[in-house]
Amino acid sequence: MPLFRRRPKLPPADRPPLERDERVLAWAAVGNGEGDGVVVATNLGLWLPGRGHRIGWHDVVKAVWSGRELTVTPGERVAERDGYLVVADLPAERYLLLDPGDLPHQVRTRVTRSVAYTQHHAVPGGSGRVVGRRVSGSDGLTWMVHYDPGTPTDDPDVLAETDRLVAAARAATTPADL
Repeated sequence: MPLFRRRPKLPPADRPPLERDERVLAWAAVGNGEGDGVVVATNLGLWLPGRGHRIGWHDVVKAVWSGRELTVTPGERVAERDGYLVVADLPAERYLLLDPGDLPHQVRTRVTRSVAYTQHHAVPGGSGRVVGRRVSGSDGLTWMVHYDPGTPTDDPDVLAETDRLVAAARAATTPADL
């Protein structure tokens, strides 16, 4: 008797339109497995049912595995500032995975690996998180700010403090010999 059960290959009908250098790492059928779709983890990101595009690992704000259900919170870029993006949460999406295989582990590993720097800071009238993320195919870090609810994001003092915090984070993570 084998020590592990070999997972069948992803059926061609469920295979998303992968890029040339993209490969499937893990997948799981959603719901009862009868036409509800599949969640596919690749080296470049996550393909979710009902979407015609991949969510890059750097765009997954949060992923939680309950033991039966995978909850994914994607981020949406709401503004581009000098040297960083402002990101807001999109609604969380939940997927019941009856035979998850290695998918939850791959999601956790890939999302965690994409985060190189994260620090929560107070800003005038609120707070936010400065995050430096690795983006597949890009050199260096992509900087993002995720403001907490209620933070006045258009306030000039908030913007100035955010600019300062991102610049300090960039300086702290840039090797001295570059």
